[in-house]
Amino acid sequence: MTTTLPAQLLVLAKSPLPGSVKTRLCPPYSPYAAAALAEAALRDTLAAVAATSLQRHVAALDGAAGDWLPSGIDVIGQRGDGLDERIANAIDDAWASCDLPVVLIGMDTPQVTPGQLDEAARQLLRPESDAVLGPSQDGGFWLIGLRRPDPRLIRGVPMSTSQTGAAQCARLLGAGLRVHRLATVRDVDTAEDAAAVAAAAPDGRFAAAVARLATRPLCDAGTA
Repeated sequence: MTTTLPAQLLVLAKSPLPGSVKTRLCPPYSPYAAAALAEAALRDTLAAVAATSLQRHVAALDGAAGDWLPSGIDVIGQRGDGLDERIANAIDDAWASCDLPVVLIGMDTPQVTPGQLDEAARQLLRPESDAVLGPSQDGGFWLIGLRRPDPRLIRGVPMSTSQTGAAQCARLLGAGLRVHRLATVRDVDTAEDAAAVAAAAPDGRFAAAVARLATRPLCDAGTA
């Protein structure tokens, strides 16, 4: 029998519209192809989230929800200017509406499994943990979890740099939190990342989208 974990899993996501998502994939991909990959990544991520044992599942969306959003996932809007503010505010808003510890991920790691997400929550819920942090291969982080969220733990941390993960960890430790570090995961920023992640999770929607797009002119600006 699966035990429900008293925590909430929050996905920070953007509607997969051409020109607004995964722009670092262009070139070699067109904006339409990049949006198709973003949607596939989002579908894989949300499917993994929905299959976890956490008590609540939430999507913090920039844009409108589409048919890629499965049932059973609550939706809140994003607010704030920089990525640090959006992450901090999303965690704070989820906490304000449901006072359970929050685990946040993005839509850039479609290879992540429900088991990995459940394990992150279990580590966060241990008496000796106040936070969990999953470093990404590019120096950022793919997951952050807080037992008692506080926006000040994230606001002002420089995002999208090779030192983001280290800076975020230093912020948590500097606040006196006990941090459990998770395994490093590769997120999808470049075409090379997309190929590597698809190879690591060949049965997912993301891998299928990468394979499908490999048969088309990737820089065709008018199609996916």
